[in-house]
Amino acid sequence: MDFKCINQKRTRKETWNGHISSIKNYGSHIEIKIQSRSGILVLLGKTSFGNFACMPDYGAGCHLASLDDIFYNTERLTNVMNKVDGITVAYALAAIAEKYDF
Repeated sequence: MDFKCINQKRTRKETWNGHISSIKNYGSHIEIKIQSRSGILVLLGKTSFGNFACMPDYGAGCHLASLDDIFYNTERLTNVMNKVDGITVAYALAAIAEKYDF
C-alpha cells in the first residue's frame, strides 16, 4: 500500500512517498513495516487510554488519537522520533485507518 507524506512548512511544502510493505494482525496488536526514507517497524495497539504505537528500533512509543488524525498523531510521534519518520508513521496510520478500525 502506497501513501504520500507532507511536511508543511511556513514558506514551502515538502512531500515524499511511503510504502507499507507488510501488515500482520496478531489480535492483540498489529505489526506494520513501513518503507520510506528509512525502514520503520511499528507495533500498533489499543489500551483503555486509547491507541498506541511503539517503534522498537527507535526505543520509542506514544499514545495516539484515532488513526486518521494526522495532525495530532504527527505531534505525538515527532516528539519521540525524528520529524520525517514521525510524519511518515502518521501518514501510514492514516492510510490504514479504514481497514483497521481501532
